[in-house]
Amino acid sequence: MNRAVKRTVLYIFFLPWYLTSQDLDDLEFNVRGLTAEVEILVDRWGVSHIYAENERELFFAQGFNAARDRLFQFEVWRMQATGTVSEFTGEQDIARDHGTRLFKFRHDINEEMRHYHPRGDSIIRSYVHGVNEYIRQTSINSALLPIEFEILGIRPKLWTPEVVISRHQGLLGNIEDELLYGRQVAKYGHEIVNELNWFHPWGKPNLKLDSKVNGNLLSSDILGLYNAFRQSVVFTPEHVIPKFRNNDNSSGLLNWNEYWFASKSSIEKEFIGSNNWVISGKRSASGYPMMANDPHRVQAVPSLRYLVHLNAPEWNVIGGGEPEIPGVSIGHNGYGAWGLTVFSTDGEDLYVYDINPENSLEYLYMNEWESMTVITEDIKVKDGKDVTVELKYSRHGPIVYEDKKNNKAYAVRAAWMEIGGSPYLASLRMNQSMSWEEFRDACNYSNIPGENMIWADKDGNIGWQSVGIAPIRRNWSGLVPVPGDGSYEWDSYLEIKEKPHVVNPVKGYFATANSNLTPHDYPYLNEAIGWEWSDPFRTNRINEVLNSDAHVTMAEMAGLQTDYFSPPAKELVPLLSRVTSANWLADKARKLLLDWDFRLTPESIEAGIYIAFQQRLINAVRDVVVPEDGKELFPYLSMKKNIDWIHSPDGRFGKNPIKARDKLLLTALEASVVELSVKYGRNPDDWAYGQTEYKHIMLRHPLNGAVNSETREKQNVGPAVRGGDSYSLNNTGPWNNQRSGASFRILVDTENWDRTLAMNNPGQSGNPSSPFYKNLFKEWADDGFFPLFYSKKKIESVTAHRIILKPVSK
Repeated sequence: MNRAVKRTVLYIFFLPWYLTSQDLDDLEFNVRGLTAEVEILVDRWGVSHIYAENERELFFAQGFNAARDRLFQFEVWRMQATGTVSEFTGEQDIARDHGTRLFKFRHDINEEMRHYHPRGDSIIRSYVHGVNEYIRQTSINSALLPIEFEILGIRPKLWTPEVVISRHQGLLGNIEDELLYGRQVAKYGHEIVNELNWFHPWGKPNLKLDSKVNGNLLSSDILGLYNAFRQSVVFTPEHVIPKFRNNDNSSGLLNWNEYWFASKSSIEKEFIGSNNWVISGKRSASGYPMMANDPHRVQAVPSLRYLVHLNAPEWNVIGGGEPEIPGVSIGHNGYGAWGLTVFSTDGEDLYVYDINPENSLEYLYMNEWESMTVITEDIKVKDGKDVTVELKYSRHGPIVYEDKKNNKAYAVRAAWMEIGGSPYLASLRMNQSMSWEEFRDACNYSNIPGENMIWADKDGNIGWQSVGIAPIRRNWSGLVPVPGDGSYEWDSYLEIKEKPHVVNPVKGYFATANSNLTPHDYPYLNEAIGWEWSDPFRTNRINEVLNSDAHVTMAEMAGLQTDYFSPPAKELVPLLSRVTSANWLADKARKLLLDWDFRLTPESIEAGIYIAFQQRLINAVRDVVVPEDGKELFPYLSMKKNIDWIHSPDGRFGKNPIKARDKLLLTALEASVVELSVKYGRNPDDWAYGQTEYKHIMLRHPLNGAVNSETREKQNVGPAVRGGDSYSLNNTGPWNNQRSGASFRILVDTENWDRTLAMNNPGQSGNPSSPFYKNLFKEWADDGFFPLFYSKKKIESVTAHRIILKPVSK
């Protein structure tokens, strides 16, 4: 058993005891909108177990309780979803609000809600009523408000169902990549672009720009409005009341928004993803199927995810999801367990129109001028005049940019603007699935995002169903902008159940980690399957481990989820045996790497050397293969491609490619040793990977740069040392300060639902004064878990406090 597994076993057995929360007072709320009492048991780790007498009141209580735990997060979500951020922040967010309104859902709201569940309208409205009832309670008792509202001098506003079904937070598509590829092709041609990017499945996509698309015009900020509404809200000192304000702006901390969206379109594929797998009973130690899932998204405070247990007649589901959305998107219901990772689904296209020189509201379609639809709305702006915006739409979608000088316009066609395009809400049907067949039927409603849904049930079945609304493109790849004149149209959508799927595979397990799993003979391979996938390292690592173990235990599942093994290191480090360095320190580093186990553990000196070496090496390879003036257009190259070039260097490396490659390896190693020596001293014992000046995590509150140091200290969480990188299963991203990865984890053994393990970094609550705000941070940083109990007897044994919602008449 390796060190990671041993460490995980320790936490599984001891975490329940030393995480016992202080005794908390029970709470009682007199609530409008209920007909019967609702009981909420909050366990020692901050997970709420909700017991209601009927479905309507269950989801009312879920909304009420989620708002109680995450009210500031809810208010920011509401502002973003409604396009009203400018009412608070002022002029800086006019473009955001414009973009939000441009991409607002404008179909029948009742049909939309019933798409996700036969009673989806009742469920979502009940959830919203619960949120609003908690907001009403805060208007009576301001002590219920978390401190952020005092800091900003605001009060929360009421929700509507439109806030819940907003798409602003979704993993939506590849439109930014599409524009980037178009710019690359315009400058370098489709063959070089195919060579430098890693497209598949199996074959080169057609990247040629149609002659009707002027590639020289693609350099404009065409997606400015689209990108604006997708960004995090940035708070500045001017938004904070004087008592809490950062007057000297001396935080010296990286602006989160600038970090997250810098080169997002190209870097995102490297580190945003997830892992999941299912194991049949013949491969598990218990003899029952098991499921594991750890979504890799932004690491933030509060956490993106939120755990909850929903119990009422016909409902008994537990797991995680986004707190602003009713139901559970990842978890189990006492019969089956399910999880998700991203499945490449291209549901966006950029259309280019010729505009009528005589009428800027007309575009050419099928050789005739066709009128845009125009909606006029006013955006309220704090400390400024209202701004009137015209929201323009073609038959394909929102007009995001107008080039009036050249009589061109650009529109985004987005499948997620159709009914059913709100992320994760289709999990409401999954929550009640009692067979593999019912689960697949539920998956058929999951239009967005594109996901690998896995399933394991107590009757012994395991399965995989890919989901996501997939346009069928008959005559183009979907990877570059196309004319909007009618020559490039979607041929409807592929039925989700027709997407790739597997049930009870012979090998006894199935794993996904954002890499391509589409069979070679799949009939819609080049018509409805995306071309962009994550590098295969994480998927291959899961398969390697699971295939070698016939009786997998829960401890081994936990060890695999937190595995720090680096597949790229295994392929690159042995090449250093071909070189030696005249620099004794560099050669010592080389020898340390050659004797290393390829694990990026926090305590590893070799890991510290390797990461510095890896970064230098891939930058050097990029300098070799990318044209000198193309660095901005090719900000990131797939590690898979890098390794291929390094193992099989061609003439671009030099007249003697192998010798030149070896020199490149040595130069990268020597440069990395110099870098480490400057940063940490010349003693390799001080080069351990996990340290606060190297690989670590520091969670910064959204108000981080706006508030004074005293407030910041109470709101931020960390630091803690970390290991891993973008290619380890324990995916910690490419940055020294971990900004992405698995904040949420879940492990399920269908033999005994009370043996489920979970984690949610840094805690369940978004309120800095709550004992559940950062209580899980240390254990998460040490790769630990806590028990996610399901039976009421077990839950009562670890209850920290009890919340009662009592009905009152209006």
